[in-house]
Amino acid sequence: MTEIIIATGNAGKVKEFREMFAGLDIAVSSLADHWNPVPDIAETGSTFYDNAKIKADWVYGNTSGVWALADDSGLEVDALGGAPGVISARYSGNGATASRNNEKLLHELRDVPEGRRTARFKCVLVLRTGADTYLTAEGTCEGRIIDKIAGDRGFGYDPLFIPDGFDKTFAQIDSEDKNRISHRGVALKKLYNLIVSA
Repeated sequence: MTEIIIATGNAGKVKEFREMFAGLDIAVSSLADHWNPVPDIAETGSTFYDNAKIKADWVYGNTSGVWALADDSGLEVDALGGAPGVISARYSGNGATASRNNEKLLHELRDVPEGRRTARFKCVLVLRTGADTYLTAEGTCEGRIIDKIAGDRGFGYDPLFIPDGFDKTFAQIDSEDKNRISHRGVALKKLYNLIVSA
């Protein structure tokens, strides 16, 4: 069985990865399963790919060559020029939380009409499988930002994002539907196919 360490301490993300890899002979673990406290890997890149690679390299370099999978993902809001983008998790500054990030996003969009609240989630996955070998995949999910929190599932900006073709937020739809259409789900399907055909 192949072991993959997911370079995150986010339980919600780990759950999504485990569900997606359920059909493969892969054991999935997270940073929290290997390090206490969970390391805070500095995301100093200027793109989603840069940050994902930084995290995958850190995990691979601090283990005995265990496959390391990292994602960097975020929300791009058109009316905000693509913000929060690569700083999605840190949007509200030091000590940022999902609640504070959502509050800031709503504040920034307070004068933006519904028709101009288009946005997308973007995810870039980097799987380091060897000294110089990587598999990468990218996924996006188009949608819009609503004007108040809705739903208690998911994490991050999920309670504010309604994907195209739906009338519920990511925090309201079930995980099967979310995994099928989400930015991470799309990227994971691509990565899954790359692993199977490798």
